[in-house]
Amino acid sequence: MAEAARKFDEDAALYREAPNNIEAEQALLGAILVNNDAYYVVHDFLKPDHFFEPLHREIFTKTSEMIRMGKIANPVTIKTFLAANDKVGDITVAQYLARLAAEATTIINASDYGRAIYDLALRRNLIRIGEDMVNIAFDAPLDVEPKAQIEDAERRLFELAETGRYDGGFQSFTDAVTLAVEMASAAKDRDGGLSGVSTGIIGLDRRLGGLQRSDLIVLAGRPAMGKTSLATNIAFNIAAAFEPADQSDGTFSAKNGGVVGFFSLEMSAEQLATRIISEQTEISSSKIRRGMINETELVKLIACSETMQRLPLYIDQTGGISIAQLAARARRLKRQRGLDVMVIDYLQLMQGSSKNSQNRVQEMTEITTGLKALAKELNVPIIGLSQLSRQVENREDKHPQLSDLRESGSIEQDADVVMFVYREEYYLSNKEPKPGTQEHFTWQTEMNEARGKAEVIIAKQRHGPTGTVPLAFQAEFTRFTDLADESYLPERFE
Repeated sequence: MAEAARKFDEDAALYREAPNNIEAEQALLGAILVNNDAYYVVHDFLKPDHFFEPLHREIFTKTSEMIRMGKIANPVTIKTFLAANDKVGDITVAQYLARLAAEATTIINASDYGRAIYDLALRRNLIRIGEDMVNIAFDAPLDVEPKAQIEDAERRLFELAETGRYDGGFQSFTDAVTLAVEMASAAKDRDGGLSGVSTGIIGLDRRLGGLQRSDLIVLAGRPAMGKTSLATNIAFNIAAAFEPADQSDGTFSAKNGGVVGFFSLEMSAEQLATRIISEQTEISSSKIRRGMINETELVKLIACSETMQRLPLYIDQTGGISIAQLAARARRLKRQRGLDVMVIDYLQLMQGSSKNSQNRVQEMTEITTGLKALAKELNVPIIGLSQLSRQVENREDKHPQLSDLRESGSIEQDADVVMFVYREEYYLSNKEPKPGTQEHFTWQTEMNEARGKAEVIIAKQRHGPTGTVPLAFQAEFTRFTDLADESYLPERFE
């Protein structure tokens, strides 16, 4: 008997219906048909696909269209756009609409019914993802690794958590224009009046308008130019300026500054922290590493470390990380703590998929294409550091050019912004002439002019001008700052 009962329970489980609440859908549609204002209570999160009953999806779609056009949507006006004579049980669609309105709840309960419908739709999507995971795991082709399935499932779960659906689709131009206006309004209210995230460096912000969401920003240069230092400065400035915005839906958002995810493939988290502490305390990093600090400096270090511990700056020091692993960890960080800016130091240390491992150019193309797609998916700016080819050293003029990136796959094509860090002081210091000669006098004059200065060359920018931003660089503190006075410098922008 017990065995028969168990078998019956197993059979019943096979025929479980997907989570739904037809009564909640009817109550919400009735409320909207009676009072169109109820639509505006749920329109920002509820979509037609969230309804379980196909007829309800159609009714909600037509009702939404009419309301957005400024027309009245009620059982009389919308039945023209539906198959009014089709049967719903023993009544027609027209009669069904009238019954929905007659038995409608009040607008006060519309939000609760909308949330219930939305939550049930999410549960159905979770079931669909789970079923796909099981089916793919059973029937996976030989060339599909389990890691790839995990990463795909995590991507779909992230998209579901972010948007409530995992199928892409067209966006109306009306929605796009609305987002553009909202961005301009947010920029007006934000400190500095920037449309993007402020780097904390006025010269850069002035030219870039801040770091724009969904942009892939490549920061390149030869070794010892200060790429990591500049990226670390920007990351700290953004995290230090973080000011959360009020979000009623439980999601993460920043009014100023932001949460930063720093993928350090070259340096350890401890080394990065030492750089930041040196910058903030103005104590040489070499003195910190060798323990050559006095009591006063130690107090400054401790106070700085306590401040840094409260910053939303998260460091992943995994070396040789793949683009798929990086994407999975970035999604997880955004879901758990929020994410406003990503930094990767540096691109050439990342790995692509195994199928491209024999061709470095194709591998780099896969990495940069994947990072651009990830920037759009997460809707955050991604700063990717990049090394330049040695051909820079073979020129008399050592200023980097876009052509110096060509050996690195499609970096130039995929990036929205390409910036080069250049310090004339570095090259001059390596070619000091014999003291006492005219050449040495000329060299000394040039050295004095270049000392403590750097240039950030904006070689490509999809949304603005190119040109050069002069900065000050304090090598002992690995710190980039605005020059004290830029007014005498000519504007060099196209």
